[in-house]
Amino acid sequence: MTIPLLSLRGISKSYGQIRANQAIDLDVAPQSIHAILGENGAGKSTLMKLIYGVEQPDGGTAAWLGEPLNIASPAEARRRGIGMVFQHFSLFETLTVVENIQLVVPGRKAELTERIRSLGRDFGLDVDPLAHVHALSVGERQRVEIIRCLMTNPKLLILDEPTSVLPPQLVDKLFDTLRHLRDSGVSILFISHKLEEIRAICDRATILRGGCVTGHVDPRKHDTHDLARMMIGREMPEPMPALPISRGDKQLEIVGLDYTPDDPFAVPLSKINLTVRAGEIIGIAGISGNGQSELAALISGETVLGREQKDRIFIAGKDVGGLDPAARRALGLAFVPEDRLGRGAVPEMSLVLNSLLTAHPLKLLKRGLVDKARTTAFTNECIRQYDVRTSGPEAEAGSLSGGNLQKFIVGREIMLAPKLLFVAQPTWGVDIGAASAIRRKLIALRNEGMAILVISEELEELFELSDSIQVLHHGTLSQQLVTRDTRPEEIGRYMIGAQPESVSA
Repeated sequence: MTIPLLSLRGISKSYGQIRANQAIDLDVAPQSIHAILGENGAGKSTLMKLIYGVEQPDGGTAAWLGEPLNIASPAEARRRGIGMVFQHFSLFETLTVVENIQLVVPGRKAELTERIRSLGRDFGLDVDPLAHVHALSVGERQRVEIIRCLMTNPKLLILDEPTSVLPPQLVDKLFDTLRHLRDSGVSILFISHKLEEIRAICDRATILRGGCVTGHVDPRKHDTHDLARMMIGREMPEPMPALPISRGDKQLEIVGLDYTPDDPFAVPLSKINLTVRAGEIIGIAGISGNGQSELAALISGETVLGREQKDRIFIAGKDVGGLDPAARRALGLAFVPEDRLGRGAVPEMSLVLNSLLTAHPLKLLKRGLVDKARTTAFTNECIRQYDVRTSGPEAEAGSLSGGNLQKFIVGREIMLAPKLLFVAQPTWGVDIGAASAIRRKLIALRNEGMAILVISEELEELFELSDSIQVLHHGTLSQQLVTRDTRPEEIGRYMIGAQPESVSA
């Protein structure tokens, strides 16, 4: 038998009373693409951190090509030939892309800049090497992480949701590259919640549930329903149907908006026209970095327009271009930002205190003081309704897995009962069971008459959720395309800048 590149036996890790990994056995073969499947909180991220040396196991052994392996730090992991792209990124925001990469990849700045551009072209991961990280969207930051990993020439590459930043046309190109890497001797641990991707690219899959291994399978021999059932331990519910209802009043209207950011690395917006009515879901598609962050900030109130831009953004019929986020929320807006940590939640604060960030108007304050009982009850209800896997309401937000924190933030905003719900990347990094639950809830709210705007890089998600889709490309928003009359390939062409004439060809 072939000696595994990486072999784990009985690996365990606990945090207090929480057993994140329990007696994990895993073999990664040379020249293989191996999937790790599991719900949010199943122990995937902890296991990857143990392999990469970020955390140390409480028990168990590891071997590298049959020799005992003890990874004491990420630097040691990189020396061994292990590279990892984290779910939450590890970049210095005040440095440029190339300066971040110089921290782990030796070489002159000019040489590394050209390598970054070359890899971007080869992988469909274009990013400006001279841009500061703080000016990049979440999707662009993920591209930087992937490129940085590839530049270390790893023997084992750990990828967490690597296709979430790509349009359909570039996913196949990335897969071709991963297969080429595999055939040239690189093994890949591939974490994705897109089960069709797992079936398309992976040779083997290890399934985790509740911190334990529940199976090793060849994903190519199972359909997505089988994989989902093995992963979550139950049957997946059918998608919620979007009921035919009469569209209501305009809850959001943007008219002829032009916006040039002060940040030279940000994306200017041009002639933005957008309308969202009660009882409909409008989806905005596009490759990350085409103006999504700038548009979201303008709608949420994080960016306030100057006086010369009056009568451009309306919420519930009121001109809000000069209003701050609190004033817009008072008109019925709720907002889920794409960046969970830092904008959606404060990682060092408890879930109870994070509830207060946006839910304080729901009588959670009494005479200017926090009503602890009401706030805790609100938090517990959010945890219960949205199946947030956590030790309790006092747990720090940063201690939750990415998917569970996302469920908490989405649930918190929905519990505000808004008239207009704006969600950016609603299921990014969320497992298939939780993603299905979030999407079903959004459609149910739409059926009840709520106006919902969704920005997502997941085309499958937009086609499941949206009544109409618009595409954002280089700061310009396309016309509305009725979802039921549109094919994913048409949206993909808009995403890469094709003209409308070629879309209909």
